[in-house]
Amino acid sequence: MSAAPATTTPAPPVPATRTAVLAIGALALGGFAIGTTEFVTMGLLPDIAEGIDASIPSAGHLISAYALGVVVGAPVIAALSARLPRRPLAMALMTAFVVGNALSALAPGYGTLVLARFVAGLPHGAYFGVASLIAASLVPDRLRGRAVSSVMLGLAVANVAGVPAATWLGQHLGWRSAYWAVVAIGAVTVLAVLTVVPATPGRSEATIRSELGALKRPQVVLTLLVATVGFGGMFAMYSYIAPIVTEEAGQPAGFVPVVLLAFGVGGVLGTALGGRLADRALFRSLVGATLAVGLLLAVMLVAAGDVVPLTATVFLIAAAASTMVVLLQLRLMEVAGDAQMLGAALNHSALNAANALGAWLGGLVIAAGLGYRAPSAVGVGLAVLGLGFLLASALLRRRELAAG
Repeated sequence: MSAAPATTTPAPPVPATRTAVLAIGALALGGFAIGTTEFVTMGLLPDIAEGIDASIPSAGHLISAYALGVVVGAPVIAALSARLPRRPLAMALMTAFVVGNALSALAPGYGTLVLARFVAGLPHGAYFGVASLIAASLVPDRLRGRAVSSVMLGLAVANVAGVPAATWLGQHLGWRSAYWAVVAIGAVTVLAVLTVVPATPGRSEATIRSELGALKRPQVVLTLLVATVGFGGMFAMYSYIAPIVTEEAGQPAGFVPVVLLAFGVGGVLGTALGGRLADRALFRSLVGATLAVGLLLAVMLVAAGDVVPLTATVFLIAAAASTMVVLLQLRLMEVAGDAQMLGAALNHSALNAANALGAWLGGLVIAAGLGYRAPSAVGVGLAVLGLGFLLASALLRRRELAAG
């Protein structure tokens, strides 16, 4: 990394531990709200489809609209807002998120709901970008990984608590109530950030060109490819977890939530583990996590036939994949140079692209008649490609060191 210009905004002093814990908790609450709204639509899809008089496949476009909002919003907002003070920026992004979810709850029909979900997705990546930078600035360098993973933990906990609770609420009080619940959590987050997060300056010297210039860095591009392709392997399998449970393991549909719970708990464990591994050896841990995802997807080809090994393997895949998410976030912050917020935000764009890629490729092999285990095989191939991009990254780094 090149030396910072003389005009670089000085880093704020590291605050006391209690202040850091409260601030990171407030930022993680925003992650909890984002994780809840991102996945609750899937659980309420039949209810939403009925409520807006649309078919379930058409209602599925609501999920795609949110993902598209993330992909578009993360780099654009991060590049435009890097100069801004970070606490007001986090509050503004969460306020925009609240507005998007309120519009979702108020949407009178299909078209307006699709637009509202796109709007709700726009601040997603940029919020995690600025929240990660704030969290990292609140602790000593040796604890940066754990601080960032603590913010991401809100997203993981949402899968265990927020999504099931909001789904239950939507089923009993109408699907709109789930989005109103997210609005309430988002509003509390804004107040919490205002109250307990210390003032943190932006990069006064940042420009749109300097931020987007990070995309010219080969290491940034390679890491984004790992996130999109390597992590896409997990989504290839997980997108079809319900028919895997019912058709391959022969379990009733009522057992699917148990497997989803195992996935959620594994995600919480992996997110916490990712921060600790990042503080020890970031790149090597990322290689190990990507390798673990590939190997566990290979195990899934065998484990899918029996409910106990299936559930255990899903738990382990979630743990490895969530570890990988945190490591990718920190790796992008590391290789993006001064454009750290853009790097952190781009991780979420890449992960949403991975979602689309994995689900699409998994659907292709199922449509070809290869069965519901076939997406796991696709996932193995994608993980191998991800390892290939990591190898290219390591070779490039070695060449840079030799040249320097």
